[in-house]
This record gives sequence, structure tokens and C-alpha cells, in this order.
Amino acid sequence: MNESDHEASVRRINELARKAKSEGLTAAEKEEQSLLRRKYIDAFRASLRSQLDNIKLVDKD
Repeated sequence: MNESDHEASVRRINELARKAKSEGLTAAEKEEQSLLRRKYIDAFRASLRSQLDNIKLVDKD
């Protein structure tokens, strides 16, 4: 997921969250929201895993 796709996904997730609070979501919108949230979480986990895999511990002893 590149930067612009990520930003667009976050914007859409936020739009759907605001709409859910104000007027509710259709079944299709609920499914879209669930899919977008899953993609966001998966991308976050992949990024975190990549960062953790690149950590090297250095012991002074």
C-alpha cells in the first residue's frame, strides 16, 4: 500500500465512521468499512513487523 492509497483509505475510514455516528451505514458501507479497517490493520502490522525485524540489540559486555 503506497502513501496516497494509505491516506485515501484513512480518509474513507473516517468518512464512514462519521456517517455511522450521524445517520448509520448501509450493508454495503458496513462491509466496505470492515474491509478497509482490515487492510489498515494488516498494513500496520506488516510495518511494525518490518521495524521489529530490523532492530539489532547491542550488548556492551
